[in-house]
Amino acid sequence: MTSFELPEFYTPYPARCNPHLERARTHSKAWARSMDMIDVPQHGLVIWTEGDFDAHDYALLCSYTHPDATAELLDLVTDWYVWVFYFDDHFLELFKRSKDLEGAQAYLDALRAFMPADGPITEVPSNPVEAGLADLWTRTVASRSDDWRARFAESTRNLLDESLWELANINAGRVANPIEYVEMRRKVGGAPWSANLIEHACDAEVPAVIAASRPMEVLRDTFADAVHLRNDLFSYQREVHDEGELSNGVLVLERFLGCTAQQAADRVNDLLTSRLQQFEHTAFTELPALGDEYGLDPLDRVRIGLYVKGLQDWQSGGHEWHLQSSRYAKPRAAAAVPVLGGPSGLGTQGARIAASLAATAPQRLRSFTHVPFQPVSGIELPAMNVPFPLTLSPYLDGSREENVRWAAAMGILSEGLWDEGKLRAFDLALCSAGIHPDATAEQLDRTTGWLTWGTYGDDYYPIAFGRGSDIAAAKACNARLEQFMPLDLAEMPVPVSALERSLADLWARTAEPLDEPGRRAFRRAITDMTASWIWELGNQAQNRIPDPVDYVEMRRKTFGSDLTMSLSRLAHPGIVPEQVYRSRPVAAMENAAADYACLLNDVFSYQKEIQFEGEIHNCVLVVQNFLDCDAPTAMRVVGDLMAARMSQFRHITAVELPALFDALNLDAKVRDALRDHARTLENWLAGILNWHQGCRRYTEADLISNMRPARPELFGTPTGLGTSAFRILRTIRIRNAETAAAR
Repeated sequence: MTSFELPEFYTPYPARCNPHLERARTHSKAWARSMDMIDVPQHGLVIWTEGDFDAHDYALLCSYTHPDATAELLDLVTDWYVWVFYFDDHFLELFKRSKDLEGAQAYLDALRAFMPADGPITEVPSNPVEAGLADLWTRTVASRSDDWRARFAESTRNLLDESLWELANINAGRVANPIEYVEMRRKVGGAPWSANLIEHACDAEVPAVIAASRPMEVLRDTFADAVHLRNDLFSYQREVHDEGELSNGVLVLERFLGCTAQQAADRVNDLLTSRLQQFEHTAFTELPALGDEYGLDPLDRVRIGLYVKGLQDWQSGGHEWHLQSSRYAKPRAAAAVPVLGGPSGLGTQGARIAASLAATAPQRLRSFTHVPFQPVSGIELPAMNVPFPLTLSPYLDGSREENVRWAAAMGILSEGLWDEGKLRAFDLALCSAGIHPDATAEQLDRTTGWLTWGTYGDDYYPIAFGRGSDIAAAKACNARLEQFMPLDLAEMPVPVSALERSLADLWARTAEPLDEPGRRAFRRAITDMTASWIWELGNQAQNRIPDPVDYVEMRRKTFGSDLTMSLSRLAHPGIVPEQVYRSRPVAAMENAAADYACLLNDVFSYQKEIQFEGEIHNCVLVVQNFLDCDAPTAMRVVGDLMAARMSQFRHITAVELPALFDALNLDAKVRDALRDHARTLENWLAGILNWHQGCRRYTEADLISNMRPARPELFGTPTGLGTSAFRILRTIRIRNAETAAAR
């Protein structure tokens, strides 16, 4: 492994330094000494000398990242960062180097006692990490709301507990795949924890009512990803070469892409740029509407603005600190290169920002200049490795016929979008028979109905709402749909469309045996999917190819992964505690399976979506745009991602689930339920592959046939003044497709 030259970073915001820097330096050193963090041996080893502490200069980091904080808040925040970096080095020396997984677990478990949800700390600290956490927790949480405390406690536990994931990978010599790495780095890297501290330092708590909304989660996650990817570029030498660390984005892409360290570093920087641009896009296009949607008062809107500004300050300040701190061994020649390689000195910062914007403009421009409806036939699909046996329900044929009857009764076959021929060609009962092979006839019909409803809705939205030209109407449709999922199963409105009528029927049949938490979780899976269709419409209206990380995470929702997986959980109501379902191994297992299925759908539907529908939401296109490569190369990369996610799924079921059973001391009934859940996901994957291979939704001849509406007067087709171009374009596309097929 060789080092690399630092790439040219996207730095659109100026770095500013807090005037209370020197006070914070003096205070933080005194505090660290009082906690025995400097020159005091731990188990015979000094973690930090005074020289180490001074060279790392955490007060400079916090002065750059919190330039407007008061002197008192800067002292407190700096102490938090001294603590978290000390923990990182303490854990490395005591457990990562020795690979002591059992000792690490006991060490992390003990830390929970020093961040109680309420009440005083009763345990006595036994090391500097415990002492520092006890002091900081007491000094911080009293002035914050219960909601903030809960979020901060969770993010603190994540950055502590998920260190075990890094240690387990080191012990196994295992390098994560790119999707897994980004997800886990957010937790173990601590940037969501930093975002919580920004709220505290700015005295600008995110209102609880919007804290879990998509825009706020995207702002937090893009902030976190950019912080971590930047750190990976600067810390590669120290972590990979000196510490034997495997959790570094440059190393992850080296292994996944089979490229040099320099090429991997350049790609990491491209992803860092993409995440920062996603942050800006969300802040400017999604965040403003949030205040109106939730009726936030002016003070809450000001707090949100201060929070967003705080996130921006952290990005620019963190970058400047990385350039000046000696905590990380910088890649070759980095110290000789001024920021961005441009002018330096008084008054030149604006020029460096301008150079940064110019250097990254082509990457941003590519995302908005895709030309739709391009021919893409003849691209070889990657290998489909689903190593699980396929079992089909014996009720398949009956479910096919019942689905046709049900769809007709719900009006799905009479709105002009689908007719019976299309429904039979799509053969959604074949999918349900594979993913739910042990279902009763009634359960299979219900699963087929949900698949039909979701697929119909996915086809319905771009036609009914003009591919993003009428997002307000689409949101109104979503609000109406939610009324057909009452938690108390009370009377519903009178349905006025096939989508509403079929949802009302399915909800009543599915929700009735569930308790209220189960109904709430199931409804959330459905509303997440319908909300993701709005996200697609927004990107389509802007002709914007999504950022790759945002795409993967939203794809799980647009595909309805949570919805169909929720159906399998219904078989074990109340057996598995919700906190176990939310544990990292179980969540990672579900996400790996979901991503494989979503990517599988993308490679099968690539021609349908890109050539025939003018779509931009396909991972092959997203990778093609991000890597600036041709379609066959992008298809191979997506195939590699599929293989990596399948490998991770099998690793979790073989290694991590049994370890979870023992770590949580789960009883036999819960263990059996989780094993059954894993087998259900195996059936889910095998059934989805079989459906894609057996249905007639994606082959070229069927694509040409399916482009014609079920009736010439297709519902939702624009009519009236100025709409003829839409109808002409559709006719041209059909004729071009038929001509290409004839050749």
